[in-house]
Amino acid sequence: MDLNLVVIAGRLAAEPEIRQFESGSSMMRLLVTVRSGEPRRRIDVIPVVLWNPSPDLVGEEPVRGRSVWVAGSVQRRFWSQDTGRLSRVEIVAHEVAFRDHEADLAEEEPLAS
Repeated sequence: MDLNLVVIAGRLAAEPEIRQFESGSSMMRLLVTVRSGEPRRRIDVIPVVLWNPSPDLVGEEPVRGRSVWVAGSVQRRFWSQDTGRLSRVEIVAHEVAFRDHEADLAEEEPLAS
């Protein structure tokens, strides 16, 4: 049996981008930073796409630095440009939840060098 499931918790690297399409669908694009300590300390920025986000989620107006939880699956998209064929690996979210901003501030810790 195959399984494509990913759950991440991190912070928004930028304000979300919301796009409306002629078909009536909408898309929220997020960049989520995730800190890792093992095997070496690093920060990854992970692109996340959520199709047809709920109006409640869009109405929250999430800001850069706010904590976010994402559950979804990994997908590799391909497209063509004048320079050739390109691809991107991203998370297609099934669920997105923003944490309370006040809790974020109380929990914030500086990144050690």
